[in-house]
Amino acid sequence: MLTTDHAQTAEGFLADADREFDAGDALQASEKLWGAAAHAIMAVAQQRGLQYGTHRALINAARSIADEVDDERLRSGILAARHFHSNFYNGTMEPEDIEYDRPLVHRFVALMLTLLEQER
Repeated sequence: MLTTDHAQTAEGFLADADREFDAGDALQASEKLWGAAAHAIMAVAQQRGLQYGTHRALINAARSIADEVDDERLRSGILAARHFHSNFYNGTMEPEDIEYDRPLVHRFVALMLTLLEQER
């Protein structure tokens, strides 16, 4: 996938997640939020030449990018995205946690894609 494809996929998954939450399907919405974050990371990692081919490499790339730009919002965003990834498998997030973490993932994706645009 090209960097721009990853960015478009991230944006599409965010919209899909919102529709899934509105429809009451928190599990599918959770996985879409994780997917949006993952594709945003992939786009920026690809542009910077960072590894992202495994789950661990993807997380390490996100941490590296957050450290590079020294932005706590990226650090908290990837943690929130990981909560949603886990929620897809376990369904353990409380409604108030979902409401708190959702905007963190949206902001994470937006910030990552802004970094992508700055590099162009």
